[in-house]
Amino acid sequence: MAENIEAWWARRQRSKERDVPYEIGAYRTEWERYPVLVRQYHPDLNRNITLTQIPPAAEVYLTWQCDAGHVFVATPDEQRHRPGGVRRRSSWCPDCLALAAPKRIVNRQLPVDQQAAPDARRVGPRSAVGGVPPPRPTSTPPTSTPPTHTSRTHSPPTRTTLAAHPAGEAFHSGRAPRPASAAEGDLRSRLAERLDIDLRAANAVQVRRPFFAHREVWPDIVLVELKVAIEYDTIGKFGLEHVGTREATDRRKDRLLREAGWEVIRVRCGKLRPLGGFDLVAGGVTAPLIERILERLREIRGDLIVNAYLR
Repeated sequence: MAENIEAWWARRQRSKERDVPYEIGAYRTEWERYPVLVRQYHPDLNRNITLTQIPPAAEVYLTWQCDAGHVFVATPDEQRHRPGGVRRRSSWCPDCLALAAPKRIVNRQLPVDQQAAPDARRVGPRSAVGGVPPPRPTSTPPTSTPPTHTSRTHSPPTRTTLAAHPAGEAFHSGRAPRPASAAEGDLRSRLAERLDIDLRAANAVQVRRPFFAHREVWPDIVLVELKVAIEYDTIGKFGLEHVGTREATDRRKDRLLREAGWEVIRVRCGKLRPLGGFDLVAGGVTAPLIERILERLREIRGDLIVNAYLR
């Protein structure tokens, strides 16, 4: 059960028999992955205890202050999982989130059906008198010849026809999002200069289990011939990308790809740590990074196969 910072710190002092249970910087590496939280934490609001002295999994109520000046209380675990699927910086602040999505005001004097769809009253055609819809035009429906035994109608698509690709097959999907950054495009161009592989031939891979609403995933770069997906991960402008719950989504995506016979290389930039054995930590797209990716490809598929695709 979570407790306030004074009680939690005092209990740790007793259990560890030390005046300072955790030295400053003890958990610096763990908190570096959450730059927004580092910015919102202030030691003067938390008994002058720094964030690097608090384990990320500690059950303790801490005081935070968002960029807009709102002060709120939350545990480290609540803060690390608060963003969810929202990309706004204010997603770490419950007050900013409430202002961004205000509650709907219900007018109890109106019928419920009119409250549910307030714009529907202005959509349909109305006459100039009394707001009554004009009468529908009467016309004789066209005659049609009843279908014979030789004519057949098209049946609706079944689940089998919708899943047109077997698991593990790469293809071009219209659902795939556009490249998220210029660095990702730079990485694709540099790899295209070294590999004789069409990197735009596919942008999706069919998987065996649903990934959210579809049985397909969309890697940043798809190497069809090598069956390797390359992801370029950064924390983004506001420090919300690939951290917290989104890291769990990345891990799930990698598992689905590996179940389908693919391997994943993630280029992890900034303070992001590797998620898999073939991931690379880099500061940006550079020529040495391309060589490191080629070495990873050789580790995964072998020298003979990868060298055969070198330009």
